[in-house]
Amino acid sequence: MNRIDESRPFLPVRIAILTVSDSRSAAEDRSGDSLQRMIEGDGHEVARREICRDEVSDIAAFLRGCIEDPEIDVVISTGGTGVTGRDVTPEAFDAVLEKRIEGFGELFRMLSYQKIGTSTMQSRALGGVAGGTYLFALPGSPGACKDGWQDILRWQLDARYRPCNLVELMPRLNEHLRAAE
Repeated sequence: MNRIDESRPFLPVRIAILTVSDSRSAAEDRSGDSLQRMIEGDGHEVARREICRDEVSDIAAFLRGCIEDPEIDVVISTGGTGVTGRDVTPEAFDAVLEKRIEGFGELFRMLSYQKIGTSTMQSRALGGVAGGTYLFALPGSPGACKDGWQDILRWQLDARYRPCNLVELMPRLNEHLRAAE
């Protein structure tokens, strides 16, 4: 199902990891640790990693900083995608997104359904683009991070994946800005 064209070069992308939590410290960040291991294990670079509180303004500020940083291609957050009062990651993403990648959340929930059944409806995992940077929000469990990375993102962030992938679109993400000049 996942088709890698070995005749094409692997292009590592620079990824920022954000753990959204009011209670986790760096020593307790199993989801962030899991993401970092998988990302680096697949040949990509973790360009930045932080933990921030479940506050729309804090999450949005982190995202804006990454969007403005030319050394970051992708942001993957973990946590804050549920439906409780403190789960505000999707609202923070909405404050910065230019375009949503609807298929990411749909695909995540479809794959998650096979593992956790109807409980997946509680996830508001999402993807999008802003300022030429891809942004993805995953739930806060290590299992959800594993599913999001291994079943979706590792393939779409590999320039060798066929028939198409997100990496080959990176040069075109800001073409609407060039057209306005």
